[in-house]
Amino acid sequence: MIREFQDLYVWQKAHQLTLCIYKATRDYPQSEEFSLTSQIRKAAVSVCANIAEGKKKKTRDFARFLQISHGSLEEIKYYLILSCDLGYLEEAESRRMYEEAEEVGRMLHGLRSKLESR
Repeated sequence: MIREFQDLYVWQKAHQLTLCIYKATRDYPQSEEFSLTSQIRKAAVSVCANIAEGKKKKTRDFARFLQISHGSLEEIKYYLILSCDLGYLEEAESRRMYEEAEEVGRMLHGLRSKLESR
């Protein structure tokens, strides 16, 4: 039985993506510290934090928090494209994280759909 947010596989996958993003953005230019670096990190943390917060809510509210997480995930996908286009990430690394974000998105959608059908 899933008791805590850490038990949710979607949270575990999102947390792994967050760690990857933090590691990748360590090498971003100093000039991006308060813009792109901060934005992509905040979006990554938002995905996990909204899953965590929503887990303790009622079913309908939890579904809403998952929707917010999904929105933050879409932000991440854009920031990965931008980071690659600016030369801050290698294309392969950007693609790998983008695909991880897509997987988390599918999981969020599935969980949200399940909750909304209750």
